Amino acid sequence: MNTEPQVTEAELVHRIWTELQRATVDRHHEWRTPVLATTGLDGLPQARTVVLRTADATASQLSFFTDCRSPKVAELRATPTAAFVFWSHRLNWQLRLRVGTQVHVDGSLVDAAWARVSPSTAASDYRAPQAPGSTLHALADPQPGTHHLAVVTARIEHIDWLELAREGHRRARLTQNTLAWLVP
Repeated sequence: MNTEPQVTEAELVHRIWTELQRATVDRHHEWRTPVLATTGLDGLPQARTVVLRTADATASQLSFFTDCRSPKVAELRATPTAAFVFWSHRLNWQLRLRVGTQVHVDGSLVDAAWARVSPSTAASDYRAPQAPGSTLHALADPQPGTHHLAVVTARIEHIDWLELAREGHRRARLTQNTLAWLVP
């Protein structure tokens, strides 16, 4: 176990946010597609991969897009606390984030997201006539002009950072600008 932290709190926070922000623009970044864990409506854990869309260090907030009819939207509305898990083989870092979420189905945030998505082939995903997870009986054409895009914003409440290294693993917990070094 490496007991001597080799980075300051400010350096660690900066490196984490740099990687999160890179992931929003680099399709090949390992943190582009984190696992989002929620509490299902049945009380059981649910986990799925989402695409990270924004990372705002100043607001301590991430966002992703989803279909407003997807089960995760109902889950997040019922229990807005969720978790993200990121892994980077390049860095040997695991990042676990506890977040408070808010689902946006209309307004300027959704309008801006739709303007970004609508010219792409991904637009058809948000125009599907049936909700995600529905049994597919027949292929139906997407409904032009109608979309089901939702933006989920996730305010970070707690960061658990783990680095795996031959010289010794390091782990830290960051909560509201306070850092505590932990036993890995």
